[in-house]
Amino acid sequence: MARKSLRQDQTELIVLAVLQHAPMYGYGISKAVAARSGGEVKLGPGMLYPLLASLESAKLVTTTWEEVRAEGRSDEASGRRRKWYRLTAKGVERLEKRAEEHRRQVALIEGFLGGGEPQGAPA
Repeated sequence: MARKSLRQDQTELIVLAVLQHAPMYGYGISKAVAARSGGEVKLGPGMLYPLLASLESAKLVTTTWEEVRAEGRSDEASGRRRKWYRLTAKGVERLEKRAEEHRRQVALIEGFLGGGEPQGAPA
């Protein structure tokens, strides 16, 4: 599935699902999504970081900063900063709600694809 075929709510569901297991930083989220989708879903910075900012604004994730130093560098040398994202209780609730909505939609469509007689169809 290409990036362009994902809706915003689907992208949110994917990111929340990735964060349910452990806190991650943006690049790590992007890599995890690509890996779990077999490379079918790629979240670039232009899509991922605005989504993460909106999740933070909605209190679905909290963030912390970590300074990362290159191996072998002295303690006095400043490193780059990495922002970590952690799912909140509200984020877990949103994930559960979005997942249930997704499952209902899939079941509804499968009902049409399964070849069975529709419920309530005239005989």
